[in-house]
Amino acid sequence: MLHQDLWDQNAKLVANCVDHPFVRGLGDGTLSKDAFRSYVAQDAFFLNAFAKAYALAIAKSETMEQARTLHGFIDGVLDELGLHAGYAKTLDIDLRSVAPFPETLAYTEFLQSRAWHGALGEILAAMAPCMTLYHHVGTLLLPNVHLNHPYKDWIESYSSPEFGQLCQSLEQMLDEVSTDTPAVRYAYQYAMQCEFDFFTAPIERS
Repeated sequence: MLHQDLWDQNAKLVANCVDHPFVRGLGDGTLSKDAFRSYVAQDAFFLNAFAKAYALAIAKSETMEQARTLHGFIDGVLDELGLHAGYAKTLDIDLRSVAPFPETLAYTEFLQSRAWHGALGEILAAMAPCMTLYHHVGTLLLPNVHLNHPYKDWIESYSSPEFGQLCQSLEQMLDEVSTDTPAVRYAYQYAMQCEFDFFTAPIERS
């Protein structure tokens, strides 16, 4: 299956993300509040662009079933933004005035470019790493969760069966509409590298 081949081709990048100090700090609860606060703001900015990319992908869908599936992905992004809105209240973040980091802009501008100019299969390849990596990370970190874990909600949200089902739906759609081309491989790899950079920025800039 294409989604598994792409994941396997990027195994080193995935491992680097899992071993990233940001992710390790999420897992053991030692990530600084400032770094997490910075991350939440940037991720909210990113997710707004992510939802728009899905909306543009709907226009390129070939069947109503594809359109319905993509609409469901937008609902999933809105759920994520709800989680971030809750964090924004407790961390005193104004999500209406987030100044994106260069790493965030590089990622969102890439997604928007693929959404406007790429075929549907390339768009999905650019968007899959975000969801599959987060579910992978959440699942790996879940055994660390305890009642007073500071990032319990984040870990439980991304390891949830509901989020896992969204990931499986995206992977299935990727397999159905994409072919293993250099453009698809590049989109997937570049997005995965952006994920690593996205984890790095809040630590370096906090």
